[in-house]
Amino acid sequence: MSAYSTRVIGAPNTLEHRVYIEKDGAPVSAFHDIPLYANEAKNVYNMIVEIPRWSNAKLEISKDEEFNPIKQDVKKGKLRFVRNCFPHKGYIWNYGALPQTWEDPTHIDKDTNARGDNDPLDVCEIGEQVGYTGQIKQVKALGVMALLDEGETDWKVIVIDVKDPLADQLNDIADVERVFPGLIDATRDWFRIYKKPDGKPENEFAFNGAAKDKAYATKVIEETNVAWKRLISGEIPAKAEAYDVKVSNLHVQDSPHRVAADHEVVKSIPAASAKPAAPIDASIDKWFFTSNM
Repeated sequence: MSAYSTRVIGAPNTLEHRVYIEKDGAPVSAFHDIPLYANEAKNVYNMIVEIPRWSNAKLEISKDEEFNPIKQDVKKGKLRFVRNCFPHKGYIWNYGALPQTWEDPTHIDKDTNARGDNDPLDVCEIGEQVGYTGQIKQVKALGVMALLDEGETDWKVIVIDVKDPLADQLNDIADVERVFPGLIDATRDWFRIYKKPDGKPENEFAFNGAAKDKAYATKVIEETNVAWKRLISGEIPAKAEAYDVKVSNLHVQDSPHRVAADHEVVKSIPAASAKPAAPIDASIDKWFFTSNM
């Protein structure tokens, strides 16, 4: 994906920080313009890295800004960071999203009995390389977990970079336990407790926390891609009381939301202005021991 690069705005750890994706030097939508499938067989996917492994800033593709840059989540006017829940340090995988997928908040999943969370599909990339925000990796799906986050289905697809040295040994969820013993349990534990330092209860899962296999993960990816197609084509309104998604794009054929490269939306995107990361509070590096919380 050498045609893709990043346009960085402002300093990490600030409210102004944004990372746009560019193709051949022009900004594109991280949500809509990057193809889901990276090959004709449709078994390799493009993943957008939002949060590099071991880091704490809660970065995500913005649904409510034009061309969907990656920005740090904000709650009550403050930047959000995940805490270090012993023995975990920040995010324990490269965390990101699959473009051209959408967890439809108007649809109740028959297996989880919960609506989608209005986001692109989340992915946990378990390869050895630590990624960077805005990186586009080619990955293959190995399995999926279903987090139930405040009553919504929040799928977590487990993937590996196809260029990873161990990628050939990993082709389904059972291979993850064989090659990386303990990683599935650690992943379940991470999602279960990561909000507890902020005074929230443990998260719950569908399927009793089990990680479903590659076939099930592939079904989830395909279904959320179909939901995205309904959104980007205008079949589902992009703005509703329960959700609001910016859908401007440059490259989605037949989309009523497609704009030209000289459109005002494109012109409004700031020029690159990368700055050194701002300091963060020392408490972000504190260990939290959650078993008795």
